[in-house]
Amino acid sequence: MSQTAPLRTDVLVVGAGPAGSAAAAWAARSGLDTLLVDAAVFPRDKTCGDGLTPRAIGELQRLGLEDWLRARTVNQGLRAHGFGQTLLLPWPGGSLPDWGSAVARTELDDHLRTTAIKAGARALDGARAVDVRRAGDRVAAVVLRTADGDVEVACERLVVADGVRSPLGKRLGREWHRDTVYAVAGRAYVDSAMSDDPWISSHLELRDEQHEILSGYGWVFPLGNGSVNLGAGTLATAKRPAEVAIKPLMQIYADTIAEDFKLSGELRAPTSALLPMGGAVTNVAGPNWALIGDAAACVNPLNGEGIDYGLESGRLVVETMVEHHDLSVVWPQLLRDHYGEAFSIARRLAGVVTVPGVLKALGPAGMRSDWLMTLALRWMGNLVTDEDRDRAARVWRWAGRRSLARDARPPFS
Repeated sequence: MSQTAPLRTDVLVVGAGPAGSAAAAWAARSGLDTLLVDAAVFPRDKTCGDGLTPRAIGELQRLGLEDWLRARTVNQGLRAHGFGQTLLLPWPGGSLPDWGSAVARTELDDHLRTTAIKAGARALDGARAVDVRRAGDRVAAVVLRTADGDVEVACERLVVADGVRSPLGKRLGREWHRDTVYAVAGRAYVDSAMSDDPWISSHLELRDEQHEILSGYGWVFPLGNGSVNLGAGTLATAKRPAEVAIKPLMQIYADTIAEDFKLSGELRAPTSALLPMGGAVTNVAGPNWALIGDAAACVNPLNGEGIDYGLESGRLVVETMVEHHDLSVVWPQLLRDHYGEAFSIARRLAGVVTVPGVLKALGPAGMRSDWLMTLALRWMGNLVTDEDRDRAARVWRWAGRRSLARDARPPFS
């Protein structure tokens, strides 16, 4: 790995999370000279639930990482709790893998970055992208701020994968719209005798200190190392903003489930983040640059999952760059074609959940039906692909098309 910034590169990837590292790996495998930069020094932590759904597993398999994953932890599906019920919901399989996993982001991101390096990408950490130099409407170079001063790296193509806040995306005109649903979420680590539990758990009846039901959920994701990732998140919109302190909420949640999940000790490394979701951003591409992953709000509005979309968009953006000279129209359209229907209906449904009283009214009925919750798991997890032709997949796509047609601002526009 080189710690000296080169003067130029074919593809410059800013941000070495799952999206950026996947893009760098695929670009290097395509024979493109690739530089992967990140503001942090690796290994580094990242606020995340650490869960890897079957959709993410499929992308990691493409990268050749299945054996590495199976040596960590494997889960069979979701254990859903709430309103006096507990349901075991296996991953549905079909066109996607029938198993999931969970790996702490400190380890996952470092390994994905190493995968990109082994594929031939150069990597530079401790280098923050602070500005761009344009040549007309194209990005000619990116200014990196390092410990040794600013350096300019010229690039033919720029991939922006710098996370939910996307400071470089903002420099390029990216705007986040909060009229559709977004999330406020936090996570911590805690010791647990159920660290090897073959199920991830989700509590759909999340309550605050006053015992009021919140429009969100809590989770426990076993990591197989003596601890679990414990977290909580709430949904919000500009009309109904989240008015909850996430870190105290996580402690309330941990205290509530401590006996059932054999938790011990204090919550470690608690962090929280604000999540744009469902493609609720404008200006995701220019002639030779594109936003991917969290920077493009590629986050599932119903479950907060973003790793899978990060990995997918990292692969897709390289395929698109290889085939098209100008990304300004083709990349937003590809994102809409690939995610628009699912994101549109998901953020519409998630927005309904933010209405006071809805979850309290509908939650008990849903939890009484294994069939309905199995269907909800597949839809909420976006575990439907273009290859799926069953009735549930057809209904989901039909609902997505109807929802998209009604959007005042469709995803990624």
